[in-house]
Amino acid sequence: RTQSRARPSARVQASPRTRREGMERGWEGESAAGYGGYGGHTNMVMNKKSQEEVLTGTTIMACTYEGGVVLGADSRTSSGSYVANRAADKITKCCDRVYLCRSGSAAHTQAVAGYANLYLNQHAVELGQKGCSVKTAANIVKEIAYTNKQWMNAGMIVAGWDAKNKGKVFVIPMGGTLMDVPFAVGGSGSIYINAFVDRNWKPGMTKDECKAFVRKAVSLAISRDGSSGGVVRTVTVDEHEEVKEFVPGNEVPVYQDEIRSTGGVPKVEFVPVP
Repeated sequence: RTQSRARPSARVQASPRTRREGMERGWEGESAAGYGGYGGHTNMVMNKKSQEEVLTGTTIMACTYEGGVVLGADSRTSSGSYVANRAADKITKCCDRVYLCRSGSAAHTQAVAGYANLYLNQHAVELGQKGCSVKTAANIVKEIAYTNKQWMNAGMIVAGWDAKNKGKVFVIPMGGTLMDVPFAVGGSGSIYINAFVDRNWKPGMTKDECKAFVRKAVSLAISRDGSSGGVVRTVTVDEHEEVKEFVPGNEVPVYQDEIRSTGGVPKVEFVPVP
């Protein structure tokens, strides 16, 4: 009988020198052990410290007024203590007159917004309409968040206007719960302004009152939260318009012990040491 011979493994162990260098450079798992798949090439996976997730450590907000909604957000995206983007746009359009405020992992929330936009546009084509209701958009986002709650880091607010329900705000925190609320705040900066919004929100606000309320709340969060900053972006949605605006960083109100920017390169004064 012919003796059967075992097939050689496709995974080739690297030399002791490669393993030692991998350990010194901080590679982990199979890369540190010297396994690199086919041909023994080492898969250079850097350690977790250099792979910190890009987070939209943030302040997001949405509020209803008589006839529409106003959404607001800061623009700082951070990766640990590093500001990865100081002018990010965290208010994403899902479909006609419906917007999504994003907080959490930038990659996760961008993926959710992209899928929601795809599904809602397909649904609008099936219905023969220009867009979808705010509740439909919120349910789509909720389904994506709930189905992937084991690994997804995303807290979102869906708000907009539709002909049936007028201005609506839905909040979807991490875990995929869906709540219909008159106003909502989220992100790392929200803990600093909860008392402010509870005290100052009132039903039946005018458009200008609501816009001023949202801008003040976001600027207050920026003044206290180190992960929020940059410009203040707002989106106003009602039956007649969708207006996207922003307040430049040098025009964002400052509070308490903050130092107002005077423009240009700041003057540094050195105190002589005796």
